[in-house]
Amino acid sequence: MDNNYQMPPVNGAQPIQPAGSGASVGAPGMPMVQQVQVPPEAKKDVAGLVKTIVIIMLSLVALTFIGLFIWIMVEYNTVRSDVDGQIDVAVAEAKDEQATKMEAEFLEREKYPYKVFAGPADYGQLTFEYPKTWSVYVAAAATEGGDFNAYFNPGQVDAVGKDTINALRVSIRNESFDKVTEEYQKAMDRKDSGLTMESVTIGKNSDITANRYTGKIPNTELSGFIVTFKIRDKTAILQTDSVLFQADFDKLLGTVIFNQ
Repeated sequence: MDNNYQMPPVNGAQPIQPAGSGASVGAPGMPMVQQVQVPPEAKKDVAGLVKTIVIIMLSLVALTFIGLFIWIMVEYNTVRSDVDGQIDVAVAEAKDEQATKMEAEFLEREKYPYKVFAGPADYGQLTFEYPKTWSVYVAAAATEGGDFNAYFNPGQVDAVGKDTINALRVSIRNESFDKVTEEYQKAMDRKDSGLTMESVTIGKNSDITANRYTGKIPNTELSGFIVTFKIRDKTAILQTDSVLFQADFDKLLGTVIFNQ
């Protein structure tokens, strides 16, 4: 008899599998499923690959953060240097402005107390105050009925000429106010004269009516201010040759007095 012979199933019973065959018994009517065992070496290779991928990703992330940190530091240092430079410039400008302001205040204080100028008594004794830091030069003392001329300038009075800048020129002309006014009108009527006129009041009591001319001074290349007014039968002319002296000039006009 054959040793491998199996008894036919009785009443639908499952056949008996030989021991040690490695097959799994399925449910009734289902095919048999073979179980495959994964070798330990394959598991180790997969775990190592996963670790390698994780390490690479972490390294890339770390390099990204390092690069970002370096970029931020470079930008920070650039911005900081720019801000520090702007601060240094602002501090230097503030110091310069403060020094300029202090110097201007010092120069203004040096003008006090103001000196008093008095013209010839027989020409109405024109009187006004002027900074003590100005020097005065009387070029013509109005002897024998001529014109009176005096020049004022900070420090010293340079050689007088039509193009020499003086802080103040004072003339008392032995001519009528109307005649002098007519001369300045002719100057304004010239083409491109650059001179304008307005009527103002000046003096310590603001009771002196005067003509104030602004712009290019006739027969010169200078630009300044001229004020003319009547003294008895004569005409006073006060002139500054530069707009730089406008503040002193206006203050001086507010102190003018003379004998009627």
